Amino acid sequence: MNTILNSPFPVWAIAAVTALGVITRPFRLPEAIWAVLGALTLCFSGRLPWLEALHAVGKGMDVYLFLTGMMLASELARREGLFDYMAVLAAQKADGSATRLFFLLYCVGTVVTILMSNDATAVVLTPAVLAVVRAVRADRPLPYLYVCAFVANAASFVLPISNPANLVIFREHMPTLATWVARFALPSVLSIVVTYMVLRLLQRGSLSQTIDKESEPPKLSTAGRTTGWGIATMAVVMLGASALGFPLGWPTFAAGVAVFVAVCLQKRRVLWDYLTEVSWAVLPLVAGLFVLVEGLQRTGVIDGLARLLGDLSRHSVSHAGWVSGITVALAGNLINNLPAGLIAGSAVAAAHAPDRVANAVLIGIDLGPNLSITGSLATILWLTALRREGVDVGALGFLKLGIAVMLPALAAALGALQLA
Repeated sequence: MNTILNSPFPVWAIAAVTALGVITRPFRLPEAIWAVLGALTLCFSGRLPWLEALHAVGKGMDVYLFLTGMMLASELARREGLFDYMAVLAAQKADGSATRLFFLLYCVGTVVTILMSNDATAVVLTPAVLAVVRAVRADRPLPYLYVCAFVANAASFVLPISNPANLVIFREHMPTLATWVARFALPSVLSIVVTYMVLRLLQRGSLSQTIDKESEPPKLSTAGRTTGWGIATMAVVMLGASALGFPLGWPTFAAGVAVFVAVCLQKRRVLWDYLTEVSWAVLPLVAGLFVLVEGLQRTGVIDGLARLLGDLSRHSVSHAGWVSGITVALAGNLINNLPAGLIAGSAVAAAHAPDRVANAVLIGIDLGPNLSITGSLATILWLTALRREGVDVGALGFLKLGIAVMLPALAAALGALQLA
């Protein structure tokens, strides 16, 4: 009996089923429900004490605060038409050129990802891009929609604020802004450029199409301009906190709330309807995953990975960086990069891995999801946004494109990391 109770296999099974539920969403239940059910199963089965589960939930406080601030800002930007404005402006500058529109939308997606996180690009920019490509009568809209998915991951390690997974990997040991830029400037530039070049090459046939010119000048409401300036101020606040070595959670939360309050004051009403549209389910999803990782920690999985990572690092830091970066990039597509990032971040911390190895892990977690539609929450949300608009993207078709796009970008980024 004790052997059964002490066996790690039930915990592994619960974690595996939960990850599968988060990715595939059986019965069309939201991802958060599967994560919470998995966490509760661990506790009710006695595999994880309730107090330890609560402690695990508390570990994610910085992530919850960061996500809340970013979601508030993203919803304001969506409702006030900021992303629609940017997309229409790109279409007007394209002047009827399909290839120029592709490039300009890629630039817009890069900026949004860097300053507002990859989830904003996938969730909020995608509907705006779809509306624009329909307005210019693009017969083949997929190249422009692929931009939103691929750049959301390719540009997600330019800054600490570009991806919530960055907070998960480094946790209490987040590098300062200057250190971050020194480490990731070249890898991130290569990731963005290589992703664009390969995607542009593979979509060249579709980009030979004719599109209409966008003649109507883009318009932005007063509240939209306030939101835009507020988001710019948020970025400055978050970058300032990063430069000073402060955790990003509270500054991001405070800045997001401040922007929301400013728009409410301008409109002279509390925007309750905006709040109801925020994807609050992301918070229990992340909390549930923190609990699952805590359960895995008790089975020795994290310690085993930490020992393996430590052995690789002692043998060769460069070799360990390549192996760990590629491994987590592929693993993230099997179990989603958020739980993969939580596990990898715990292993990196436990192994006291060298900076170069930790950096490689982060690149793998951020860029790896470009391989498949199940790789990251951002890509899953992108797919959901498209299906809501009646656009279907097949998993196999995305995988074929992802293999060609992600692998060279990952190789370039990890190679550049060795030079940083």
